[in-house]
Amino acid sequence: MSVLSRPYFHDEAAAFEHVEGMLWPQGPVCHHCGSMEKHYALKGGRTKPSKKNPNGVEIHGLYKCRDCRKKFTVRMGTIFEESHLPLHIWLQALHAMCASKKGVSAHQLHRALEITYKSAWFMCHRIREAMRSNDFTPMGGAGKFVEVDETYIGRMSGVGNLKGSGTKNTVLTLVERGGIARSFHVDSATVARVLPIVNANIHKESVFMSDEARLYDNIGPEFAAHGTVNHGREEYVRGIVHTNTVEGYYSIFKRGMKGVYQHCAEHHLHRYLAEFDFRYSNRVAMGIDDNVRSLIALKGAKGKRLTYRQPA
Repeated sequence: MSVLSRPYFHDEAAAFEHVEGMLWPQGPVCHHCGSMEKHYALKGGRTKPSKKNPNGVEIHGLYKCRDCRKKFTVRMGTIFEESHLPLHIWLQALHAMCASKKGVSAHQLHRALEITYKSAWFMCHRIREAMRSNDFTPMGGAGKFVEVDETYIGRMSGVGNLKGSGTKNTVLTLVERGGIARSFHVDSATVARVLPIVNANIHKESVFMSDEARLYDNIGPEFAAHGTVNHGREEYVRGIVHTNTVEGYYSIFKRGMKGVYQHCAEHHLHRYLAEFDFRYSNRVAMGIDDNVRSLIALKGAKGKRLTYRQPA
C-alpha cells in the first residue's frame, strides 16, 4: 500500500492527531503558559462563513487552558503557525521534500498540491527551517575521519566568453565518513573564514582530510593527522586518504541546485544547505528511510517560527 494513502495525508482530523502525537508525546501543552494538565478540547467549532465556504470550515485540534483561559493548537510555535493551508497539505509537502533525494521545487508542489506558487515557495522555506539542525556537537573523534572541501554555486556574469565579476557563492562542507554533513555559506575560502568553522565543528582527535588547497596547510596540523590528495595532479585516492565522501555530497547538492531549483538567491542559500545536510545526515545508509526522515523533520518543526516578511 502506498505511504501516501495514510489517513493523515488526506484527513485533517487525522493530521492533527498525527502532529500532536509527535510534538506533544506527553499530551497537549498550552502554548501560552506551558500548562500540561488543565486544558480541554473545544470541538464542533467552525470558522466564519466565506464565499468559498458558506458554512465555514471545521476547526480541528483546538484546546482551551483552564489556567490562563487562552485557546491554543499544536500549530502554535511551529512552522505551521498562522498558515491558512490545511495541516494534511503541510504533511504531504513535508514528506515530498524529505523523500526526494535532490529536493522538490516550489513550482512542482504548487501544481501537485493545487496551491498558489507563493504559498508553495514559503512552505518550502518553512520546511527547510524545520530541517535545520540545532546540534553543534563537534564531528568526528578518535579514529574517525572528517573530510573538508569547498565549492562554488551560482553564476558568473560577463559578455560572450569573457568572464566578468563573479556572483558565485562559496560553500564550505564538513562530512564525517559514515556520519553527518554540515555546510556553511562563507564569504570566501580563506584561513580567516574557514579556521573558526573547522575549530568549532570538528573534534581535535579526528583525522582531517582535504585536497591540496593551501589554506588547509595551516589548519590540518591542529588535528590528530592530516591527509591530503592533489586533485591538480589527478590524484584522488591514496589508501584511506581521499575526499570522495564530501565530493559525493557535492554531487547530490549540485544536481539538486542546478536540476531542481535552478536558481537560489544568496540570502536564501543557508536554508538550501540545511535541506541537503538534513537529507544526507538522515539517509538510508544510516538506517533512516523516507518515513522516519519525515518524522524527524516534523519534530524539528517545533520552536521554529518563520514569518513571510523575514524568510531569510
